Amino acid sequence: MAQLRQEVAPDEAGLDPKALDRLDQYFARYVDEGRLPGYLVSVARGGRVAHLTAHGARDRAAGLPVRPDTLWRIYSMTKPVTAVAVLLLVEEGRLSLDDPLDRYLPAFANPRVYEGGSGTDVTTRPAEGPILIRHLLTHTAGLTFAFYHSHPVDALYRAAGLESSVPPGANLAETIDVYAGLPLQFEPGTQWNYSVASNVLGRVVEVVSGQPLDMFFAERIFRPLGMPDAGLHIVPEQADRLSELYGETEGGGIEPIPGLPLRGRPRFLSGSGGMVATAYDYHRFAEMLRRGGELDGVRLLRPETVALMTRNHLPGDADLRAFGASPHREPGNDGVGFGLGVSVVIDPDRTAAPAGLGTYGWSGVATTTFWVDPGRDLTVQFMTQVRPRTLKVFPELKRLVHEAVVD
Repeated sequence: MAQLRQEVAPDEAGLDPKALDRLDQYFARYVDEGRLPGYLVSVARGGRVAHLTAHGARDRAAGLPVRPDTLWRIYSMTKPVTAVAVLLLVEEGRLSLDDPLDRYLPAFANPRVYEGGSGTDVTTRPAEGPILIRHLLTHTAGLTFAFYHSHPVDALYRAAGLESSVPPGANLAETIDVYAGLPLQFEPGTQWNYSVASNVLGRVVEVVSGQPLDMFFAERIFRPLGMPDAGLHIVPEQADRLSELYGETEGGGIEPIPGLPLRGRPRFLSGSGGMVATAYDYHRFAEMLRRGGELDGVRLLRPETVALMTRNHLPGDADLRAFGASPHREPGNDGVGFGLGVSVVIDPDRTAAPAGLGTYGWSGVATTTFWVDPGRDLTVQFMTQVRPRTLKVFPELKRLVHEAVVD
């Protein structure tokens, strides 16, 4: 069975073993205090895994430990995979970043932009220009999420049954039509708002390729890269390796909560947050990006395409904190821009946690994350399964990893 393994001693990779011990001790305390069920962290340098720790439980009630082959719901870490799917089609000439969305999804032919009011009194105007494919990849299309509670358009999403981004029982095509019937928060290409855009991109991939999204992922990304457990659902043979999902309680503890309905192929194929994967799977995906689109002799993307994906595309070369409503105006977004499906560090002096210039990656709502730091030749991932209320572990994770780099 394919699973992640440590390949080299930390000091051989320019990492301080004592600093990595401090990292493990820090997160082990979270497990001991009942704030995390368990976790897996891997740190690779130059493509070789130099630190790998699996600690705690993947299922506390059953007493099942976290192991390197544990399966994780990676939620929004699906988005970079969807971005790569789109860029594969761009490289093949079947799609362009500057194509209008309505060329593939006619329901978006006449987008309207929020002008004022709320509820049934919302007023809109015709958009000045079309939504482009690049707007979806950069979350500058004007779409949103229902759960923000920060803009009148968010409320319209909730009224349309999109609390979980998909109307109950709908498939991807049906869901996209609901999105298309709602106004945009702003003129496409002018602001940044993290949104359901990757679901729209998933549908674009289906229309352009003629394949369901899960099949395209499997045939064009997972199999070529050797990601054997990655998918949008699990088969019975994988079920005992799936980590239980927990939610953070008001008191700072955790309790089991319902997760993605992964047992059996879902009706709704989410390009935004539907994936399950092992650490081995996602390490291979991240390594493909670090190596400029190639891994073990298999090339998915050209180096120029990966370079385009991993540079800032926000209007005015601004960072994330400059745009949107309260969900985005957080100190953690200082110095961080956004590329095509990934965040990108554009000013390390302003970031809340240590980060090298050009570091890119993304996180999932169940407290999973990955990043690639090209300057330090690092590929890092952290896996656990807690939907947080106040829990914030990524700044300390980044600090502890960067303290371990000695050359």
